[in-house]
Amino acid sequence: MQYIKHLIFFICYCFLLNFSLSGQDYEVAPVKLNYSVEPGEASSKVITIKNHANKNQTFIISLGDFMPDSKGKINYYPANSTKFSCAQFLSVSPSFFEINPNEEKEIMVTLQAAVGDYTSRWAMLYIRTAQEQTSFSVDKGLSAGLMVSSQIAVMISQSPKSNVNFFATINRLNEITNESDSVRTFTANIENLGDKITKCKVYLIAANLITAEETFYDPIEVLTYPKSSLTVVLTLPYGLPKGKYSLSAVLDYGSTKTLEGTQTIIDVH
Repeated sequence: MQYIKHLIFFICYCFLLNFSLSGQDYEVAPVKLNYSVEPGEASSKVITIKNHANKNQTFIISLGDFMPDSKGKINYYPANSTKFSCAQFLSVSPSFFEINPNEEKEIMVTLQAAVGDYTSRWAMLYIRTAQEQTSFSVDKGLSAGLMVSSQIAVMISQSPKSNVNFFATINRLNEITNESDSVRTFTANIENLGDKITKCKVYLIAANLITAEETFYDPIEVLTYPKSSLTVVLTLPYGLPKGKYSLSAVLDYGSTKTLEGTQTIIDVH
């Protein structure tokens, strides 16, 4: 009986191992390209694609747009369909190719910035595998007889070094805690009023209104996009001594910029 148990475990282990590897048949690096090209100039970056499958794989590269919503969710759109798209300024070489098993290929992604354009822009680059279809299964919408399968997305951003127009604020600190929550939860709204994709840190600080003692909590980091707002969720673990507190959400979006903040008064029972 013990032998049978070990045999079953071994078979299950082999199945799971094979399953996990079968979904990882190629890799892409890096998955983010950040350009800082001045208007009228060009810059190229390299993406490396490695084929881990035991057969040749054909790859197709295409471009698209994306926009984050106020909750941080990414929404995807066709290339050149959004206001801040940089897809039209990108060129990829090659965009259709084959890689042998356990080999890799470098792809050149070039951004040619428009003259006089100091705007921050962004886009998405998709790397898809494809396989040839027979005449019985070919999709009528694919003239080459190729069926697109798995894909990896590479996020691309562009902002000229000379663009220093970044400014953000934070407001509307509100509690949204439910009775069943193990921590107290708050939301705050970040407004990116500038023209740069900006990495922000948000700190939560509780100041006792009687003793003036302050408690600092680890910050969260978020990415904000120009002319958009983002709602962040902040947690206040239980453990503060009883009392009345001024709770502040402090926004740090650059070492040379003044800290922004918003606050509310809470009771700890």
